[in-house]
Amino acid sequence: MKEDLIFERYSRQIFIEEIGVSGQRKIMDSKVLVVGAGGLGSPVLQYLAAAGIGKLAVVDFDRVELHNLNRQVIHSERQLYNGKVSSAADFIQQHNSTIDFRPIPVKIEAHNAEEILQPYDIIVDCCDNFKTRYLLNETCLKLNKPLVYGSIYGFEGQLAVFNYCGSKNLLDLFPTAPPPELVPNCDKNGVLGPLPGIIGSMMAMQVLKLAAGLPVDCNQLTLVDTLHWRFTKLSF
Repeated sequence: MKEDLIFERYSRQIFIEEIGVSGQRKIMDSKVLVVGAGGLGSPVLQYLAAAGIGKLAVVDFDRVELHNLNRQVIHSERQLYNGKVSSAADFIQQHNSTIDFRPIPVKIEAHNAEEILQPYDIIVDCCDNFKTRYLLNETCLKLNKPLVYGSIYGFEGQLAVFNYCGSKNLLDLFPTAPPPELVPNCDKNGVLGPLPGIIGSMMAMQVLKLAAGLPVDCNQLTLVDTLHWRFTKLSF
């Protein structure tokens, strides 16, 4: 892509004093892996692609279903029953064909986690189960990679940045996973569509700040209660 077109496309980011040309170059040189192409992954992928992340990948083995469409906004009726990463690739190709995007249609498990995460600078946890969440944390610790974490339920969400420049990680906040029978499930208990848009956008902002070399809050959990419109930060 020619430099004048790059500047035109990303000018509103470059005009920000804290970003500038050098920050945009860092964003375009960054390699980010998003784990999960669902409710949280949708806005994360949207805004990272729009911002020009140079190498962007998403891993998910699920398919698009009708009940996904109230919140998983990169998918459409046209993509029903297709793989979510294929649907994401179609969306990103139409929105920003200049980035290097890789769809990874597999399930992350202990035997493949290191291989999948290794090529990327920043890992984004948009998954929907604790087994994967703790595996991502363990693998990021082993590979010394920052992990941007988010979760949602009903009207509530939370996010944090783990393992960045020696900061704390998921185990410092939640040492053990809850029993499976106590874990809420969006498919059974519901989630209001804009909530993952809010949390996912906040996660994307943290990723872009990391990519651009800007400071981020570490050792803090942000809690968002959209029913009562409360935002709380907890240190850990």
